[in-house]
Amino acid sequence: MKFLYRIVLLAGLLLNGSLQASLELGSLFTDHMVLQREMPIPVWGLADPQATIEVSFGEQIQTITADAEGQWMLHLEPEAASYDPRTMTVRALASQNAPIELSDVLVGEVWICSGQSNMQFGVNAVPELKALTAQSKHIRSFEVKRTVAFTEQATCEGEWLDSYPSSAVAFGFAYFLQAQADVPVGIILTAWGSSSLEAWMPRDMVETVPHFKTLMEEFDADTATRRKIQSILDGPQPWSKSDDVFLRRQTNVLYNAMMAPLAPYAARGLVWYQGERNTQSMYGMVEAPWFARNSGMLKYGDTLKKWMLRYRQEWGRDDFQFLVVMLPGYYNPPETSPQGDAESPITHSWAWIRESQLKALELPHVAVANTIDLGSEKNVHPRDKLPVAERLALLAARDIHGLEVEAEGPVMQRVEAAGDSLVVRFEHAAGLKTTDGKAPSAFWIADESAHWVSATAELRGETVVLRSTELKRPLYVRYAFAGKPGVNLVNAAGLPAYPFRTDRFQP
Repeated sequence: MKFLYRIVLLAGLLLNGSLQASLELGSLFTDHMVLQREMPIPVWGLADPQATIEVSFGEQIQTITADAEGQWMLHLEPEAASYDPRTMTVRALASQNAPIELSDVLVGEVWICSGQSNMQFGVNAVPELKALTAQSKHIRSFEVKRTVAFTEQATCEGEWLDSYPSSAVAFGFAYFLQAQADVPVGIILTAWGSSSLEAWMPRDMVETVPHFKTLMEEFDADTATRRKIQSILDGPQPWSKSDDVFLRRQTNVLYNAMMAPLAPYAARGLVWYQGERNTQSMYGMVEAPWFARNSGMLKYGDTLKKWMLRYRQEWGRDDFQFLVVMLPGYYNPPETSPQGDAESPITHSWAWIRESQLKALELPHVAVANTIDLGSEKNVHPRDKLPVAERLALLAARDIHGLEVEAEGPVMQRVEAAGDSLVVRFEHAAGLKTTDGKAPSAFWIADESAHWVSATAELRGETVVLRSTELKRPLYVRYAFAGKPGVNLVNAAGLPAYPFRTDRFQP
């Protein structure tokens, strides 16, 4: 429990001129909320020190005594999913105050959806998803107000609404998930455009991530930036565009205000659509522009894994699920990149951060939605969000709800040398084919010289055979390892093959 919660409430009481008996709940406990099914349900808040708190929901009645600071948390027993709205009642026993009654409460699947602008991207901007909103049902949302804080907050602004979230990806995911699982779905949306991974990291990760330690030391010493942040927060709203951008591109402060207050609200996991801000360099910590001082594409994978482990600690669950959206096709290489076009495997492109994102699969209870066939070469905010949502829901259906569905495209299993050819074998390759009936595209091969040439590719059952007249003994493969590769390889489910490389050449 966060001691700051007590400070916030006491400050409010002092402003009101009294310290009379009090009872408050965490920010996520409002009318219309969705509780996570089939797992213990934490309920927490603040009351008078040593007060006895009673929480009733359905047939359950639980009590607990607040600690010396007035903080309390209890856990309701797991509940089955239900479309029947119920009331949660919270009261301080032996108090004259009226109990708090939260009405229209459902039990189902709860997911946090977070990231930057492509998670924030509105459903109204995607006609295919907007058309589905008219027939959506049993989807509810809590949207966290976008702001920052220097220290971890116990509360945030927002309320549960009996309506779908504003985010295209979050809504689409909820829509397809609800249809598959046939339970209510609650989405907690906490996202802000152009934010880095480091913006969503708690300060104590300085102990595990060296570059984050450097960032926080510099941030603490940068009095001009800190004064500007405070001035914006104290000033009029809405903020100017430049002030808005300035706030969201800072380190740590988004976590403090927009993620810390959510834990440990019971949720299945977190959908993460972020990474664009971390593509500004290969290594990170570059001097300019100022907002690029974060982990670059090569550091991102290890940082992401540590971030996931830290969030699991915050929620107190080793099985807290992460669904990661792979960054789709886009081409905007830095000036320092080797020369190459949007399909070149040597350019310093988003191929490298996709590889970093896939490193998260080294952890259990993580899945990555492949979007290599999506996106736009010149638009960092592509509108093809519907297949992103569908693929996220398929992964959840398979990994969490136990449905027998194919949720992944072909995944490279191994590559075998065969004279002047390389044979690529895949998993999830039933019905391996191309979308246009042509030979598989976007395969490049190289020998020890690291000179990459476009491969002639041939489908043979569930394998792809690669060769080139330019190479007598090819050794390595890069597939779809480019900013915006032209891909056509899918399985029978129509899901695209995941990008990969078998070499370990340095970029």
